[in-house]
Amino acid sequence: MAPTSTPQTPFGRVLTAMVTPFTADGALDLDGAQRLATHLVDAGNDGLIINGTTGESPTTSDAEKSDLVRAVLEAVGDRAHVVAGVGTNDTHHSIELAREAERIGAHGLLVVTPYYNKPPQEGLYRHFTAVADTTALPVMLYDIPGRSGVPISTETLVRLAEHPRIVANKDAKGDLGRAGWAIARSGLAWYSGDDMLNLPLLSVGAVGFVSVVGHVVTPELRALVEAYTSGDVQKATEIHQKLLPVYTGMFRTQGVMTTKAALTLQGLPAGPLRAPMIECSREEIEQLKIDLAAGGVQL
Repeated sequence: MAPTSTPQTPFGRVLTAMVTPFTADGALDLDGAQRLATHLVDAGNDGLIINGTTGESPTTSDAEKSDLVRAVLEAVGDRAHVVAGVGTNDTHHSIELAREAERIGAHGLLVVTPYYNKPPQEGLYRHFTAVADTTALPVMLYDIPGRSGVPISTETLVRLAEHPRIVANKDAKGDLGRAGWAIARSGLAWYSGDDMLNLPLLSVGAVGFVSVVGHVVTPELRALVEAYTSGDVQKATEIHQKLLPVYTGMFRTQGVMTTKAALTLQGLPAGPLRAPMIECSREEIEQLKIDLAAGGVQL
């Protein structure tokens, strides 16, 4: 049974989009995944996104995705929302992944905008509703036009919000004006999907974060959102400013690359990346150490 949720915070407030640990030879490291998931929940995460982009979903098989969700559920499913990434650019494939995630016991679905084929807004609407119609699980949309090539328009978000199981949006659009309008008009639970904008998005109505830097600063993210929601905006701003070097450092290159480097520096499960992603260079790792130290992260 997933932790208690509310309509305002259906997946909690602080979630980390978890990397997928691999063994030295590139195989799925299920033991490492369970240890990492436990570490992240112990640190204060309300939930984990499994098989998202940071989880290298483009290079894991459907069977590996199922095994990973199952392993994380076994490790932390009684304490955290385990949300399975099932979005692809093929509606039929996404439906299959959604059904499998529900069968395994996932608590929710993350469905990214179909990428590369650039469907029109009506195509997006039909895609998301088809996936949401497939299971009884709550759905978090994932709007990231920088990767997908197509934004979910405010009008489409408002239409999608009418679906009883589409309850949230992960916003990586980077547009506070559009976010404010979409939050006000749709009523969706809004989660920041861009760590640098965590605090600004709270100011226009977001309820929490789906974070990459949560791998290394979950306690600080929880303190930030709790300060803001309790009315202590000054404290929230101070935490935000303290975290700026971490936000910068973790996104100097692709987040999954720096995250796996940071986890390795901390002795946590991560392993190599699958091609075409590559490991950080020695110079990138040295810069990452400087950035994380500037933000108070212990290595």
